Amino acid sequence: MNNLLGNDFEIIEEGLNSRTLISNDFRPGKEGKNGYDYLIPCLDTHDPIDLVILMLGTNELKSAYNKSAEEIGEILEKYFVRTIINRKSQFKESYPKLLLVTPPVINEYTDYCKKDDKYLGAMEKSKKLNSIYENIAKKYKCYFLSNADLEVGVDGVHLTEESHKKLAEFLNNKIKEIYDNL
Repeated sequence: MNNLLGNDFEIIEEGLNSRTLISNDFRPGKEGKNGYDYLIPCLDTHDPIDLVILMLGTNELKSAYNKSAEEIGEILEKYFVRTIINRKSQFKESYPKLLLVTPPVINEYTDYCKKDDKYLGAMEKSKKLNSIYENIAKKYKCYFLSNADLEVGVDGVHLTEESHKKLAEFLNNKIKEIYDNL
């Protein structure tokens, strides 16, 4: 994405495997993955921020967390969207803009997802997240990007290499659209 956008943009990537919205993963080695606990320190570390691109919610689809798509949307709205768009810069008179990106649609029929019913029901829930996230974006006048057409790999959860490239292209186009309209 950095290469596509060019030198006028600085991309700060904060991806972390197993990161959740607000759930705590108690498996050994997975501690500290609660995204909300990290959100404000992250925003303040990189302040001032012009645009936050948020693509979270996949891990909340795990059966262990027992959350509906609607509950995931409520959590995203309450803890992330409201926090991000209302986090005034400490250094200038601005607030970050927000681009909500839906997680990809889970293929719960892969061996990885079926093991221990890890993602039981996640396919339908992940499909619902698309409209839920889009409605949240409209409600808060944020930007929105759907990942519904991107393919996941053999594990049924993570994007393929080709889908990562497509996502970078989609984000590049969306970011340029956002900044062309400012």
